[in-house]
Amino acid sequence: MRPGFFFFQGRCVKHNKQIADLEPESLTRAPHSFVFTRGTAGKYVYSLMKSFRKIMEPFTASQLRVRKKNSIKDLLSVTGPLHVSHFVMFTVTDVAPYLRIAKVPRGPTLTFKIHKYILARDVASSSKKQFDHPRLYLNSPLVILNGFNAEDSDVFRLMIATLQGMFPNINVAKVDLNNVKRCVLFNYDPEKKTIDFRHYAINVKPVGVAKSVKKLMANKVPNLSRFEDVADFIQKGDLLSDSEGEDDPASHVELPQALRAKGAIRGNKSAIRLMELGPRMTLQLIKVEDGLMDGEVMYHEYVHKTEEEKAEILKRREERKKLKLKRKQTQMENVRKKELAKEEAKKKSLEGMAQKKAAVETESDKLMKEAAAAGAIQEDDDDAEWYRKEIGQEPDAELFGKPGKSSLKRKREDSNFKPYKRAKTSGQKKKVSFANDGDSGKGRGKQDGLRGKASGKRPGRFNDADNKFSRKGGGKGNLSSKKSFKSKPPNRSMGKFKSNRRK
Repeated sequence: MRPGFFFFQGRCVKHNKQIADLEPESLTRAPHSFVFTRGTAGKYVYSLMKSFRKIMEPFTASQLRVRKKNSIKDLLSVTGPLHVSHFVMFTVTDVAPYLRIAKVPRGPTLTFKIHKYILARDVASSSKKQFDHPRLYLNSPLVILNGFNAEDSDVFRLMIATLQGMFPNINVAKVDLNNVKRCVLFNYDPEKKTIDFRHYAINVKPVGVAKSVKKLMANKVPNLSRFEDVADFIQKGDLLSDSEGEDDPASHVELPQALRAKGAIRGNKSAIRLMELGPRMTLQLIKVEDGLMDGEVMYHEYVHKTEEEKAEILKRREERKKLKLKRKQTQMENVRKKELAKEEAKKKSLEGMAQKKAAVETESDKLMKEAAAAGAIQEDDDDAEWYRKEIGQEPDAELFGKPGKSSLKRKREDSNFKPYKRAKTSGQKKKVSFANDGDSGKGRGKQDGLRGKASGKRPGRFNDADNKFSRKGGGKGNLSSKKSFKSKPPNRSMGKFKSNRRK
């Protein structure tokens, strides 16, 4: 495979399963997480969840949206293809908010009570200088555990393994220091039994460099109006402000690699500075469960059980598991029986339909063949009789016999279907009109042509005396006119003139 192949991926390459499976094993084996809220969480706890999701970058679902109807089983069903190994859940009760860390798919589940928390935006607004880097969240952070040697118990070791297992392992011999930009700190307080959580950004600054030189290295143009030469500006560093304190000598290290930061050269001494990004949390371990939020309670801070009570709880849990397994087997058996009955009913139905269809086709085909044979014989008899009368001789047997079927024509299967005959109509539509009371309807049929018998007189409520929209001028309107809907009234002046002249 040529270098740079994946930088120019087309549609076919993106949807190619073989190329999609070429993800490095170091990435697939790295712990991935789902960070989400469960139940009704307020806006502040939701902001805390979003900040914690940012901490878990890049091995987390940054755009995960969990709806109320989504259950843990729904999320558990997609953990395999996405290589998800941990669930981090934030819940809120009447007492306090809680943080749950569950190992997928079989547990254990650790429940922490959040005594105090500060959001990342509040930490950023309270700090004097805010640190931001374009490659800050491209790699996972370092994990620092402080004070966890105070206790030595199985629950304590399980908590340490869970906190470390949330983040990918780092090979100290091969790690690139340019990719180490963040760290998370878990500080255990044995007196209060609480864990202080902090999130920092790592910055490297050169040691033993004057502030004037630092300004030049930071690409800042100093004010040289008080100096005659640049050398005076560099040598007289005491004239500059001394607001920053001295670095702790314990933070000075010799760089084993050259970094991208200015002045961070291999072999030079540099000071490591931590700038807090947030959020802050004060946690306390409350409960440890064996399974994925439904197993045996291995540890509880407030509730303590005797051995007899633990045995009784374990017995009831085993009974519930057996009952659930039995109910599941019964359900599967019922489903199998229903499927078999459904298949049997379907088979019987198809057989009955086939028998009925065969019986109907046989009877109808027999009737059609008999009718066709009778019609052919009658037609042949009529033709032969006509030949005898006209010619006066007996016709040959082959003259009026049934013609043989041509082998070139396509054979058509016999069926009961007869296509509907379409009525032959001319281009004009048939017009229907109603006759007047005084007309007989004979003359109108000749004028209308296609109207025929429909133009005759119709008794009843369709007479012209009551019809306002007749075809001829008996009413006020005339639908056949191409002019306006309202027609002129009939001219009756001629009738009056004639009557006066007769008088």
